[in-house]
Amino acid sequence: MTSTAPRTAAARPAAPPLVLTRARLGAGGPPVSLRVDGGRITAVVPAAERPPLRTGERAVDLDGRTVLPGLRDAHVHMTQWAGTRRRTDLSAARSARQAADAVAAATAGLPPGEIFLGCNFRDGLWPDAPHRDLLDAAAPGRPVALVGADLHAVWMNSACLALIGADHPTGLLREQACMAALAALPEADEETADRWVAQAGEAAAARGVTGVTDFEYADNLANWTRRTAAAAPAVRVSASVWSQHLESAIERGLRTGDPVPGADPLVRMGPLKMITDGSLNTRTALCYDPYPGLAGQQDAHGLELVPSADLVRLMRRAAAHGIEPAVHAIGDRANAVVLDAFAEVRCRGRVEHAQLLTPADVPRFAELGVTAGVQPEHAVDDRDVADRHWAGRTGRAFPYRDLLDAGARLEFGSDAPVAPLDPWRAIAAAVHRSADDRPSWHPEQEIPVRDALTAACGGRRLVRVGDRADLAVVDTDPLTADAATLRAMPVHATLLAGRWTYGGPED
Repeated sequence: MTSTAPRTAAARPAAPPLVLTRARLGAGGPPVSLRVDGGRITAVVPAAERPPLRTGERAVDLDGRTVLPGLRDAHVHMTQWAGTRRRTDLSAARSARQAADAVAAATAGLPPGEIFLGCNFRDGLWPDAPHRDLLDAAAPGRPVALVGADLHAVWMNSACLALIGADHPTGLLREQACMAALAALPEADEETADRWVAQAGEAAAARGVTGVTDFEYADNLANWTRRTAAAAPAVRVSASVWSQHLESAIERGLRTGDPVPGADPLVRMGPLKMITDGSLNTRTALCYDPYPGLAGQQDAHGLELVPSADLVRLMRRAAAHGIEPAVHAIGDRANAVVLDAFAEVRCRGRVEHAQLLTPADVPRFAELGVTAGVQPEHAVDDRDVADRHWAGRTGRAFPYRDLLDAGARLEFGSDAPVAPLDPWRAIAAAVHRSADDRPSWHPEQEIPVRDALTAACGGRRLVRVGDRADLAVVDTDPLTADAATLRAMPVHATLLAGRWTYGGPED
């Protein structure tokens, strides 16, 4: 058995029955053999009782590796992630000047006039402010657009602003202005973008991922129907809808979890996505306390992007037709507003991010049956920004242990491209609360490995008979892995409904 490059969906034959031998059943689990047939796990027996092969079955020796439920990234933006994988990473920039210098170096050899796209800048701690003049000097005449790490800001130069027919005094656009500017940028053609998305799905499968929820700001139902017309995706897809597409989904009779007519069976109807506030790095997350240095200014507490009455109306409309809401809330005040809306509508759903919570709101997740869709990598990426802009409140920021102890259901995501689509990074961040050599940031909020795995597997805690054969095979038992190994977990193979999407036996 060998870990090969991911296979495209078109190259995968119908899944033959398998017997996986010399496997470890879950983290810390016993040695077993597993039978996989018809896309499901049909038997789990002790290794000493390896079942005899039936006609057409193939035995695959896992050599003591650990078999886990397939991992699921519960929050991605697939098109943006696919494109970001081809953009220049500016996360190392520690000032606007450094970012501009990096743009100058990266554009030096490019053909004249070609648009330059960068990503992952974080200006929340910069000593100087982003300004279009810096980018004008760095890349004279060339359109430049740099997307912030949290996707809530874009920094453009004068040529790029002219390209999209806009004007702005500084070129740093936030929130709705950012979204409008990004939507106006020239896009890759559909064939190219779809190929990039397929490749991103294959890369996800190589990290043990068997499913994602796509929150791309687009007509996701139409896009995934088109993408899967010729080939199955490498992962299961829950395709979200935004408010502008809600009525169309209702007219089609689609409910959250339903197969999407015309798409591959791996594509399902997802939740309704809404955004109620901004982000920490842009200082637009809606908070009870003002941001340092902004007291008395307009929007000093952040932004309310959807009035509570409109939020309740949309949630009620969706829930009445079986569509679960997934509501973005980062600041503590935004989370309170969203939880109030769930209490009024009385529906199932999710709060996406839940980054800053008041102690009174923590138990409400379990009381209301609302899932906390969280991104632990943000906790370690944003710890310095949080220490500055949420000073005195970080003990209740990214409060995963508090939520877990209160009985809340946690599901992990990456928010890719805000963080890479790699659940192992999220697992390690939740367990160790650090991504470098610094001590754990608020270690009281660390959670156990088993709970982190469950949150990264879409709530699946065990590999059981009757389950879909969505499985990840890893070289190291997560319970014994140190922090670095857990974060970079070596994935040996991935199965989706019993088919190899990564690794697998040699043909």
